[in-house]
Amino acid sequence: MDLRPTIATPDDDPYRWLEEVEGEAAIAWVAQQNARTLAAFADARFEADREGLKAALDRPDKLPMVTRRGRHLFNYWQDAAHPRGLWRRTTLDSFRTATPAWEVLLDLDALATAEGEDWVWAGAATFPVTHDRALLRLSRGGGDAVVMREFDLAARAFVEGGFVLPEAKGSADWLDRDTLLVSSALGGTTSSGYARTIRRWSRGTDPMQAPVLFEVPEDHLSAWAGVDREGGVETVIFRDGIGFFDATIHIGDRNGPRSLVPLPTDAHYTWQHGYIAVKPRTPWMVGGTTYAPDTLLGLALADLLAGKVQPQVLFTPAPRRALQGFTWCDGRLALSILDDLAPVFTILTPGPGEWAAAEIPGLPRIGVVNLWPFDAEAEESDGTLLALAQDPVTPPQLLLTSVAPAAPALLKASTPAFDATGLVVTRHEAVSTDGERIPYVQVGPRDESGKAPVHLSAYGGFQVSRLPVYSTVSGRLWLEKGGTAVVGQIRGGGEFGTAWHEAGRGARKAQSHDDFAAIAADLVARGVTVPGRIAAEGGSNGGLLIANMLTRYPERFGALFCTIPLIDMRRYTKLLAGASWIAEYGDPDKAEDWAFIRHFSAYHAAEPGRPYPPILLATTRRDDRVHPGHARKMAAKLQALGYDARFYEPEAGGHGYGKDNSEVARFAALGAAFLRRSIGWDA
Repeated sequence: MDLRPTIATPDDDPYRWLEEVEGEAAIAWVAQQNARTLAAFADARFEADREGLKAALDRPDKLPMVTRRGRHLFNYWQDAAHPRGLWRRTTLDSFRTATPAWEVLLDLDALATAEGEDWVWAGAATFPVTHDRALLRLSRGGGDAVVMREFDLAARAFVEGGFVLPEAKGSADWLDRDTLLVSSALGGTTSSGYARTIRRWSRGTDPMQAPVLFEVPEDHLSAWAGVDREGGVETVIFRDGIGFFDATIHIGDRNGPRSLVPLPTDAHYTWQHGYIAVKPRTPWMVGGTTYAPDTLLGLALADLLAGKVQPQVLFTPAPRRALQGFTWCDGRLALSILDDLAPVFTILTPGPGEWAAAEIPGLPRIGVVNLWPFDAEAEESDGTLLALAQDPVTPPQLLLTSVAPAAPALLKASTPAFDATGLVVTRHEAVSTDGERIPYVQVGPRDESGKAPVHLSAYGGFQVSRLPVYSTVSGRLWLEKGGTAVVGQIRGGGEFGTAWHEAGRGARKAQSHDDFAAIAADLVARGVTVPGRIAAEGGSNGGLLIANMLTRYPERFGALFCTIPLIDMRRYTKLLAGASWIAEYGDPDKAEDWAFIRHFSAYHAAEPGRPYPPILLATTRRDDRVHPGHARKMAAKLQALGYDARFYEPEAGGHGYGKDNSEVARFAALGAAFLRRSIGWDA
């Protein structure tokens, strides 16, 4: 097949045939590419890395994450003996011991073997209060689309004749033991491939005949519904996801919505015990007062619904102080704040006057800390919170605290996954093209050679904060071997709030890529390394970032690992869930948007005669979020242009590196082998 590039216009694409995920020609091309890549890099050193990483990911004394449902703590566990995993539970007292007594509810490996399916665990929703029934979410190969099936926890078996929903992107919630609230693709999807309708489905009936309670337009993102049982009163919440950052919320009952929550569509809000907390994304004027984006406001829910909007300011953002999240727990509001990247947590107690505030004592102020309610069901909470604390060289610790608030107590800790002896963690700032200071965290030995092998990564999109967590993969494949790892907090992310995101969104997306290149340049300017020793990696939106480093800043890198990426920004809205990201990137079908999108559409920017570093593009065939055609087409074009471009695509894995630890280890070890060899580092 002729792979010569002939792209003359944005829509003249000779590689469209590679978008046929299961197309015969495309699969043959993938098989050929996989064989070529594995032959080049899957040597004895790769095998040793893969086995070592798999053992670290499978180690029996890693931290088991838990959620409380009723009297039990539930956990999903994967190890060498159970690669697909076990769904299991124990009690809090048992979990506190060195060897908890786990009750296995479902062995997914056994189920996959018995049913001949490539099942991957995607979660469960248990019936409130009793927690004796569950709706299990099972994915084929790790994709976002799932099959939902009713499971009896006492019998440890699927319910004969029970609820079963066919494979689709969606969700379901319990109304009662015999009725579900279904957000599914039944009867059609939005243009993004998500649920368009909400149905009330009764046991023993045809779900296609279930009454539609709520429906959103086809060009919206999705429809969702859930059940609130606060105070023993059933309230159904309906959400119309207009776009990625906009939605309307309706309050109703099992017959449908009754009233609209009168707040801006771009505001994030949540309520409990009669009070609501609101964070607008754009300026919000109320009664002559304008509240700035990311200001947190509190008021009585009844007053809001009655049109009496007189909010109280609960949190005011600053340029480097941003609210990362807020959640209710037993009637109190827990705020997660980053103050110049340092974690701070505040508990607010609402009332008719000023809401009382107290900081949770004893949580780390250095590193990365996440906080959330212990109980899966808000109505069952006793105010207990869980905190996960870690940093690049300290394994995660699970801490127990409270909205009281109370000093945290260690519940469980992970053992080390790699040898961190001699590693130093430092923070720095690069100056981007517009003068903005871009923070990054560096981890590694005190290398005075000026040629340190550096692994550089970032994300920079969707207001997602990329923080320096403890990474088993980076630790085993880079740090433990004497390398240096760097994580950048570039614009487009949420580290410093909405303004930081807006500075790297849409027409400013290319700025976030400039930020990443600035970090690479700063590492050289500081004498840490040289361009040829910088290996950069990024996935998904981070894959778009890496592809743009190839076409826009090739001289600053020695090698690039581009995973599960977006790359063809002309057609991204027509591929799988792509239409849902227009709010982040813009609409390429609009001339005014394509005018700026084309500057970060690396697929169209790639041209002959440039000093492109070696690149490995990797995806998975079962990724039903970001189409594998992006990586396929870019690899084909680069190879036809004569560049050193490799490609790898395993069959399963979804929007990730694999469905189990073995697949994750293989994917990551292959990428590391490619990067190390390409920058000339004999680790």
